[in-house]
Amino acid sequence: MFDPFGDYESEGYLRNKLKEKDLRVIKRIEHDFFEANIEEALNFINKIHGNIIYKDFLKVHGILFSDIYPWAGKDRLEVIPGKAISKGDILFARPEDTKLAIDQGLRLAQDSKKMKSKLGEVMGLFAYGHPFLDGNGRTMLVIYSELCRRSGFSIAWNESNKNDYLNALTDEIEKPGKGILDDYLLAFKYKAINLKQLRAVLTNIEGLDGLDERNQLDGDFSNPNVANKYDEFSEKRDYRITYGKN
Repeated sequence: MFDPFGDYESEGYLRNKLKEKDLRVIKRIEHDFFEANIEEALNFINKIHGNIIYKDFLKVHGILFSDIYPWAGKDRLEVIPGKAISKGDILFARPEDTKLAIDQGLRLAQDSKKMKSKLGEVMGLFAYGHPFLDGNGRTMLVIYSELCRRSGFSIAWNESNKNDYLNALTDEIEKPGKGILDDYLLAFKYKAINLKQLRAVLTNIEGLDGLDERNQLDGDFSNPNVANKYDEFSEKRDYRITYGKN
């Protein structure tokens, strides 16, 4: 059981407001709130004038999940600093590097020309950043869909294959900037759709119930073995973050 706070027995899964321990029950409730709040989240991000920034990423997560998680809208650096989180063989960014990864994705995405050609690289950066303890995929999709709309296109997620997409995303995280996820997503690139259509698409994506978000706690970065493991993964990624305004 993913228990980064160490209080699952008393507070339930990730300190949810119901103190529910049954993962399937909490995931069902969590997704019910996602569906109930997605329209507000889409409207919020759609009405932002100018560039979308990291705090907007946090705000969308808060809109979607604050009904169930008291830490919704707060990233890992604030909630569990110093702890290493992974999923299978994928190691996510250190908490202090999460914003760097998300900011890099936002910089690329808000250049329309780059967004149209590096659409997979953007998603890979969001996924590697992995700001939250839960709800990352759904939050990313809301933000990402608005970024696509601003560049004049949408992704036909209902036509994609869940396993193929996740495999391409995993490869993108491990080998970023090589065009792996770009090539996959380009096959599903279509003209932009309106918010009502987008809401219907996002709430009907296969596997978007959160049950695949089986994060695991690898320990503290104060442990040299943990720190070295993550440093080696980062070096293998061989990806340079650029700095500047979004």
